[in-house]
Amino acid sequence: MDRKYVGTQAGPLGRRRRTLTALVLALGGLGVVVACSSSGGSSSPSSATSAFSPNPSAFSSGASALGSLASSAKASVSSAAASLSAGASSFAASVSAQAGENRAAAESALATVTGSGNVTSGITITGLPKATTGGLNAALVTIVNTTSGTASYAVRVNFSDASGTVVDSTVVSRQNVAAGATATVTAFSTQSPDQALIPTVAQAQRY
Repeated sequence: MDRKYVGTQAGPLGRRRRTLTALVLALGGLGVVVACSSSGGSSSPSSATSAFSPNPSAFSSGASALGSLASSAKASVSSAAASLSAGASSFAASVSAQAGENRAAAESALATVTGSGNVTSGITITGLPKATTGGLNAALVTIVNTTSGTASYAVRVNFSDASGTVVDSTVVSRQNVAAGATATVTAFSTQSPDQALIPTVAQAQRY
């Protein structure tokens, strides 16, 4: 009798059986993985969701947004500063034009004065809001002629910081104020616009 080798099936039938066996084993393995993943117990670190990995593009977008906000804020500050500077220049030019013609006479009148001057009443001073002065420290000097005749007035205004230190001084004047009349003049300082300075009358001379 001839013997036939019994082992791996040869031919098409054997190949089909090997393929079917491999498929069953693969499915069986997949079933084990699924069963482990869906079990009620806590998952091991290896089967948990992968560690969070930030998306660099998200941070880039955030940084870009912050940079845009910073640029916008800087532009607003620059614009406000430019507007403030223009307002201050306009205010200073207007006041200087008003008082310029009398300044020389007023400074001459005060040049020989010792002490506070010969005016003992009728002079008051009021600080002006910076919103109306372009950011400069300024004050309105009110002069009341308490004499019986026409007179001219020279007033020295000091601007002091919070410690009482005088940081600036200016002279203003009103000419030919009638008896009993009231006149006003504006004094301002271009020093330390970032501080709130206190204006005071240092000298007042009638001439």
